Amino acid sequence: MGNAKSSAISKEILEDLKLSTRFTETEITQWYESFQKSCPSGRITPKEFEVIYSRFFPESNAQTYAQHVFRSFDTNDDGTLDFKEYIIALHLTSTGKTARKLEWAFSLFDVDKNGYITKSEVTEICSAIFKLIPKDEQAELPNDENTPEKRANKLWTFFEKEDNERVAEGEFIKGVMDNEDALRLIQYEPANK
Repeated sequence: MGNAKSSAISKEILEDLKLSTRFTETEITQWYESFQKSCPSGRITPKEFEVIYSRFFPESNAQTYAQHVFRSFDTNDDGTLDFKEYIIALHLTSTGKTARKLEWAFSLFDVDKNGYITKSEVTEICSAIFKLIPKDEQAELPNDENTPEKRANKLWTFFEKEDNERVAEGEFIKGVMDNEDALRLIQYEPANK
């Protein structure tokens, strides 16, 4: 058996992921198998992550956004994601429910990881989100959010801060929870055609 065992997911990680995500044991096991195939080292590099992530956004340029997503999930700052970090990334960016998803979104927008978000960081992430939006969809956006800058300005107003002030995590979550529009602006959901 020796060999087969090392490629099976540990019970501990499996239980942990079942608790922290809504994925089933079968889904997690299948992902683990394909993870092992594509990442025999058990680690995903930023480049590999970009490739996987881009599959979710076939119509768009997901590269910049994927880099930010990667940074926000590389919790130990070692420049790679392990299987657990990777599954939680998939979960939170696809199906995660609001509060948990917003904690993640905060870390996405906190580009320098200092615990606060500034308007320039919001603009930087809005630019990355914008690249995810296919050109034809961009053309249909409302006038007050049809550029990354406008989108950032609109989002920033929900936090009721001056341009030079900064937003803490609690304020960010509250601002987004209280405003449907803000929730929509911090992400891009591909229109299921």
